[in-house]
Amino acid sequence: MITTTTNSVEGYQIAEYHGIVVGEAILGANVFRDLFAQVTDIIGGRSGAYERSLGEARTTALNELQDRAADLGANAVVGIDLDYEVINNMLMVSASGTAVTIA
Repeated sequence: MITTTTNSVEGYQIAEYHGIVVGEAILGANVFRDLFAQVTDIIGGRSGAYERSLGEARTTALNELQDRAADLGANAVVGIDLDYEVINNMLMVSASGTAVTIA
């Protein structure tokens, strides 16, 4: 499945729109405590452990988005937007876009 942040896929035409799809991943309340307990690799203000967890959450959200698009019969998702929100000490990563069929 092709995924892109742009509104089209170069070299293809959008044949059908299937609607908006969303994928979410939430890092639980203990993630901050656990990550900061493991922050022995902070150099220059960066935490590899925290970045890895965010990367996993982003991958999960994008995989969910692609699964939902495939369920609608799409073969691509365009206009993808990633959002990060902190809600009640939990971090939510949300990916949204438009499921389409390209030809």
